[in-house]
Amino acid sequence: MQYIKGTDHTQAVLFPQSLDEIIDQSNEVRIIDLFVESIDLADFCFHVKSSAEGRPPYHPKDLLKLYVYGYLNSIRSSRALERESKRNIEVMWLLQQLMPDHNTISNFRRDNEKAIRKVFRHQGSRVIALINCFR
Repeated sequence: MQYIKGTDHTQAVLFPQSLDEIIDQSNEVRIIDLFVESIDLADFCFHVKSSAEGRPPYHPKDLLKLYVYGYLNSIRSSRALERESKRNIEVMWLLQQLMPDHNTISNFRRDNEKAIRKVFRHQGSRVIALINCFR
């Protein structure tokens, strides 16, 4: 019996698509990106750790994008958000292929709990309404 066969996993692709081409123009991650980029983090008192030593930190806007994505898609666990950043093409596009670990995500949430709440109180209804228009 004949079956439809997929391509070999090791098959090279002549013209790979960019993530921007794969993500539809009306996808919710584009709205999340615009929403978070339009926010002035200083207005919401986000805690930013900076040090001349060691690895530089992730930008708070990148972690906020991941948190908003998780909120809108009912993903609360920092470990689940870490997995999404490694396998979900939408999240890869949203974070520009950054892959924060679960400790970083959890620490961001813990250190900025009040700031995140302020964002959702003052701006959250606006972004949720926009996303619901596209769903």
